[in-house]
Amino acid sequence: MLKINTPMSKLPGSYLFADIAKRVNEFSAKNPDKKLIRLGIGDVTQPLAPAVVNAMTKAVQEMGNKNTFHGYPPAFGYDFLINAIIANDYKSRGVDISPDEVFVSDGAKSDSGNIQELFSSEERIAVTDPVYPVYVDSNAMAGRAGVYSNGMWGQLCYLPVTAENDFVPELPDRHVDVIYLCYPNNPTGTTLTNDQLKPFVDYAIKHGSLIIYDAAYKAFINTPNVPRSIYEIEGAKSCAIECCSFSKTAGFTGVRCAYTIVPKEVFGVDDNIKKVSLRDLWARRQSTKFNGVSYIVQRGAEAVFSPDGKKQCQTTINYYMKNATLIREELKKAGYTVFGGVDAPYVWLKTPNNISGWDFFDLLLKKAQVVGTPGEGFGPSGAGYFRLTAFNTYEATQEALAKILAI
Repeated sequence: MLKINTPMSKLPGSYLFADIAKRVNEFSAKNPDKKLIRLGIGDVTQPLAPAVVNAMTKAVQEMGNKNTFHGYPPAFGYDFLINAIIANDYKSRGVDISPDEVFVSDGAKSDSGNIQELFSSEERIAVTDPVYPVYVDSNAMAGRAGVYSNGMWGQLCYLPVTAENDFVPELPDRHVDVIYLCYPNNPTGTTLTNDQLKPFVDYAIKHGSLIIYDAAYKAFINTPNVPRSIYEIEGAKSCAIECCSFSKTAGFTGVRCAYTIVPKEVFGVDDNIKKVSLRDLWARRQSTKFNGVSYIVQRGAEAVFSPDGKKQCQTTINYYMKNATLIREELKKAGYTVFGGVDAPYVWLKTPNNISGWDFFDLLLKKAQVVGTPGEGFGPSGAGYFRLTAFNTYEATQEALAKILAI
């Protein structure tokens, strides 16, 4: 008889956003006349930049010509996109990345979930709390999280990020092998400065640990001294893997393209304490399980780095940040305690009257027809918080705020 992956069967409930979708669908089925405004899931609403559309259109035409047709893409990405990533995201910041350290993929979510396949099942994991659920769930599926009880996994090391510590996590109070960091942070919308990130790099070097650094929202950073890459921190190339995405930067949520940097200096050890290159392991994993990103999509991603693409994508980013500013400022005027929304498209707020995030979710859904995300879905330290996103239209955001403030 087939034996299942037991740790996977012990995951609580469903994935956070699947649970939200279920509740929303049930409400809509009972109230078909109610128009919902979605400020919950981080999906974009603005169209692709014209430079991206033009590049993809040209690529489609090339695919219709036998002389320019492309079959399977290179497993790790076309050189034209890899070189554009290096020149624009790293060399321009004084960071030296080689082409064979760049891996193009279909999403940062996929990469941040799949990267744990490189680790032993005994590795000890640390996550900031609240946290993007994929980091926790993917390790729980692999059996590294222990037993789930009272909203926490017994074997995870939680690093709280709350108003009480100004959303700056403490270093782990014990040895851990892997630390997941996401900055600008999802869900809190907060950031770390160079000086606040440096201790994590120092910790990782001292303890032989690995940092998984999710930089999916780096394009939204406006504040000086906030790094867009962990590799801006001295020593990080020896202890960090960085995941990046075009989803929010260029509106690729429905197009799917991302990239992960795995430096050649990052090593683990095998059962005989022999050093093993994580870059080589990841290359082996990707070439076995992943068939690459299509030529059409990679040409679109390349165009993001063109002069017109940069300007057009920045216009869209500014549009979303205008929404974030509106949400943050209007809620503050109404007496809410809010965070984020300055260097990230997320606003993190304390729920009114100390109600739970799920109760506030139900209140907004039923009274205002606005969908957000309860903080409890991101971990125990998310209790009593709520996340709103800036990715809807400005008009819908205005309408949502008016309805929220009228409750």
